[in-house]
Amino acid sequence: MDVAVRRHPQVLLVVVVAAVAVSAVAPRSYGTWFLEIAPIAVAVPVLVLTYSRFQFTPLAYWALAVAGLLIALGAHYTYSEVPFGMWMKDWFGFERNHYDRIGHVAQGAVAAIVIRELLLRLTPLTRGFWLFAVVGFVCLGISGGFEVGEALAGALTGQAGDAYLGTQGDQLDAQWDMVCALCGALGAQLLLGRAHDRQIKS
Repeated sequence: MDVAVRRHPQVLLVVVVAAVAVSAVAPRSYGTWFLEIAPIAVAVPVLVLTYSRFQFTPLAYWALAVAGLLIALGAHYTYSEVPFGMWMKDWFGFERNHYDRIGHVAQGAVAAIVIRELLLRLTPLTRGFWLFAVVGFVCLGISGGFEVGEALAGALTGQAGDAYLGTQGDQLDAQWDMVCALCGALGAQLLLGRAHDRQIKS
């Protein structure tokens, strides 16, 4: 394998860790920041500790890194106050900041790539309808689990939890988040599946 390709995970790790460090500088709320950064705090040690036994494709690492950067930005401002979402709100006349929707689409897309790779490399499941369906359903389940976790965090942490939830007055926020994650999961498989297959084969 090319040296540059082998170093991709290390370089991306440094970029994500740096972004998390920058996001920790005077965030809107440290309580919310800690809640938002939690997925990175869990994923990074797992990926590092298992790297010698299982290495993902470059596509998977890039997807994870992009998700990490989106999380770091959202953690710094809180998802409902990220400037990019505010600009979108002004440009398109949205009633709310949709940055969190972007985050949930990315959540589903990244989960789809990672789960798809694990299933193809570690189980008898092969490419086709059932792989597509199983990945989609698993991603939807993961998104639902996140929503339950967010609700519990909101109930236990008061004001920080309210900012963490970022419902912006939308009673169907959790449902829309899961729809976005499912769309991300299905879209990633349709758009990136062939490229992903080529990287797995190589």
